[in-house]
Amino acid sequence: MEARTLKGISQKKLGIQLGMEPGSASGRMNHYEKGRHTPDYPTLKRIAAELDVPVAYFFCESRIIAELVCRIEKLSEKEQKALLGQIKCIKEDPSA
Repeated sequence: MEARTLKGISQKKLGIQLGMEPGSASGRMNHYEKGRHTPDYPTLKRIAAELDVPVAYFFCESRIIAELVCRIEKLSEKEQKALLGQIKCIKEDPSA
């Protein structure tokens, strides 16, 4: 839902862009957002593509992790590897 609202797209418009019937698009998207129904993986990929987020975004349990996933996805593979190396160097601090 947050990715959709940040894009400024209504549930109905997103559903229509995904190929849903205009009469049911808003309702179907609402059911997905509320967790009443779960889209299949191909539909989830299309939703992610429309919202310009990686599929993993939908499985993040916090906004911080979701934002990290989005930012990491936009990095080149070389930049991702460099970031991974930096993260591996961070020592776990139990008091943090």
